[in-house]
Amino acid sequence: MKFQLRRRRIPPAIILVSLIDVLLVLLVFLMVTTNFKNAPAIALKLPESSEVPKLGASNEKPPMVITIADSQPQFYVGIRAVTADKLLTELHNAVTADPQIKLVLRADEEASWRDVVKVMDFAKQAKVQHIRAFTRSAGTR
Repeated sequence: MKFQLRRRRIPPAIILVSLIDVLLVLLVFLMVTTNFKNAPAIALKLPESSEVPKLGASNEKPPMVITIADSQPQFYVGIRAVTADKLLTELHNAVTADPQIKLVLRADEEASWRDVVKVMDFAKQAKVQHIRAFTRSAGTR
């Protein structure tokens, strides 16, 4: 009977366990330091205005933001897409919760004027007192 000597395995030159540890630390670091936007994932081209927005932070409660897009779905409350009927209900609920709520419209430059007027009519029906619109400074693209 012939016995063979087993060769010893040569350990790999790169230790994979420590590389995995380093990758996990980098992953956790990137997850903790990443900022997330809380806006609808639609590209809007805001209309121009010569009025310069006020700079600086405010201590006021953030306004209710309604986005009007030029394509379906057209209406967003915050980041949620809603229908026109649901938008009216959302406005009524918001005014019931806070009668001094401020409404801000973000309408695309190509959005139908009919949709903008519809949202403004809904706001009047819900008795919203303060309505503003997001615009971009004149000359910026």
